[in-house]
Amino acid sequence: MRAKRRQCDEGGGRAAALGLLETYANLAGRGAHLLDALLLGQTPKQWAHYPEDDAIDRASGYQWFYHSHAPGDRPGAAEHGHIHLFARRKRWSRRLGSKREAAFARLPGGVEGPVNTRHLLAIGFDAKGLPVSLFTVNGWVTGDRMLSAETTASLLEGMALDTGYGEVDAVIEAVVRLYRAEIRDLLERRDRTLWDFAGTDVLSNESIEVLSELAIDVDARLQALEGSD
Repeated sequence: MRAKRRQCDEGGGRAAALGLLETYANLAGRGAHLLDALLLGQTPKQWAHYPEDDAIDRASGYQWFYHSHAPGDRPGAAEHGHIHLFARRKRWSRRLGSKREAAFARLPGGVEGPVNTRHLLAIGFDAKGLPVSLFTVNGWVTGDRMLSAETTASLLEGMALDTGYGEVDAVIEAVVRLYRAEIRDLLERRDRTLWDFAGTDVLSNESIEVLSELAIDVDARLQALEGSD
């Protein structure tokens, strides 16, 4: 079973790698940047959402936005900005009744009242528009809620995007598939951190922001996949 899963992961990783290469090759061929369609030639303003009302795929139930922080907000972060990726209510509403999600929902703190999104993952990008990190954040950061690591990983693995920003969608999909195993580990580490602070209002604790993080090197991953052929 593990061997079959490993073969599946490798096959999916190669397909994702090819998609990623094709996207950046197309951008290079036009002399374009991944974020051109979002920034429209403007210098990004810190904290502003790009696009302004988020990129939403109402058919699939996913959405995302890009933004950047002030340099002092995340010391040591080597990024131009990052994408926050979410699932909308239609993707997860039926899962809330499970024992796993009922237990996760008992984590104290967090926003009051109904919310329509669940935060899945953040992807950091450098100034060239290349992905350089994956990370998870606490609930107060995005002002919505989360789902357990297992459910979040399942939502990411089944994700398909068509928000009208085709090249950004393609990069997000490729990164999620290329780093499938690492993302599962990130989410599990996120949950362990949350449960370690479960005796407090952990989801509202502004001293706890990034819950798990991983620097990634896409070139090295592509070379590793090529070498495994």
